[in-house]
Amino acid sequence: MNAFLDWFLASVGTIDPVLRIGLAGLAILLETSVLIGLVIPGDTVVLVAATGTQSTVEYIALIITIVVGSLIGESIGFALGHTFGPAIQHSKIGRWIGHKNWVAAERFLDHRGGWAIFISRFLPVLHSIVPLTAGIAGMHYRRFVAWTVPACALWATAYVTVGRTAAVTYEQLNQSVQFAGYIFVGIILLFIAVMALVKKSLGRYTPKDD
Repeated sequence: MNAFLDWFLASVGTIDPVLRIGLAGLAILLETSVLIGLVIPGDTVVLVAATGTQSTVEYIALIITIVVGSLIGESIGFALGHTFGPAIQHSKIGRWIGHKNWVAAERFLDHRGGWAIFISRFLPVLHSIVPLTAGIAGMHYRRFVAWTVPACALWATAYVTVGRTAAVTYEQLNQSVQFAGYIFVGIILLFIAVMALVKKSLGRYTPKDD
């Protein structure tokens, strides 16, 4: 376990910081865009990138980049919804997303308003569809941004902090604790479990099928 983590963390760490942070920002931009947001695992990319942060400056830069990437991605979804919403819904991509998911996003936005924008950042599927739906519904962009920025900031800070904490903890314990690798994995798995509970809890605020 430790040998693998040594190789893994060394590989991530050798990537130029600017390139690593830039790629993470690009990945999250694409992840929050409706066209491919259901395919790219943005949370995994951010966690991996976070394990390579070597300083507080890189840590802060990664968080800012993730927030900016998320905002740009969600703004693209909003603009697409505002301009081409109905056409996208009836396109092959729209049919692939599924009528049920479109209805869920529309009802969620109708019931929760701005809170739907905030909560959707933490929910699978909806985090890609709700920005588009907000554009279709004619929500003012300033209101959309006011709700999505704090959500993106909270999401980015949580994932980057956990990734960096796991890596730093492993590096500090590696020379003295034989099972340091399991501690690293335990931190990541605990975070994933907590996020699953958060998503389940927030999912209760989404409208249920009649």
